Amino acid sequence: MKITKFALLAGTAGLLAACCGSVVEPADLNEQRVFFDFNSSEISKEANNNLLGQSLYMKHHEDVKIQIAGNCDERGSTEYNLALGARRANAAKKVLVNDGINAKRISTISYGKERPLVKGSGESVWKWNRNATTTVK
Repeated sequence: MKITKFALLAGTAGLLAACCGSVVEPADLNEQRVFFDFNSSEISKEANNNLLGQSLYMKHHEDVKIQIAGNCDERGSTEYNLALGARRANAAKKVLVNDGINAKRISTISYGKERPLVKGSGESVWKWNRNATTTVK
C-alpha cells in the first residue's frame, strides 16, 4: 500500500513539473539571470523556476552568500532605472527568502542601465539587459 501511494505521489509530482515548468538546480550560481518585461519588476513563471533552482542550490550549499544585481535597458533616466533595478533585485530576493533562504545570505544592488549585458539598441538587445543577475560573494 505504501509503495502505491509513493508511486501516485511521484507521478503527480512529475505531472506537475511537466505542466507547470520544472525547477533545476544550477551547477553554479555565478551569472544566473532572470529576465523582466519592459518597465516591470514582476517575476515571470520562468524566472520563478530559475530562482527556485537557485534556492535549491543555496539549500545544498549553506555557506554560499550571493549578490543579486538589478539591471535595466538604456531607456529612461538614470534615476528611474536605478529604482527599477532595485525593485528587480529585491523581487528576485523575495522569491528566495519566501522559499526559506535566510535574507542575510543575499545582498542586492542596482546598476540601472550602467552595465548592459548586450550593447546596442532595439528590443532584440534591450530584452537581455532587463535582468537580475546572481553572483556568489
